[in-house]
Amino acid sequence: MILGVSEWLSGKLDVKAKYIRIIFVLSVLFAGVGIGIYLILWIVKLLSK
Repeated sequence: MILGVSEWLSGKLDVKAKYIRIIFVLSVLFAGVGIGIYLILWIVKLLSK
């Protein structure tokens, strides 16, 4: 997506980034929590450097 969270998370979980992106999009469409989770993971990514 925009902030590099999917690529970063794919490296941590050893999963392809496209699957993580699909999960984020589905969580936004169905549950609405994907945006919040994405922002939280972005903050964790920034703080882990």
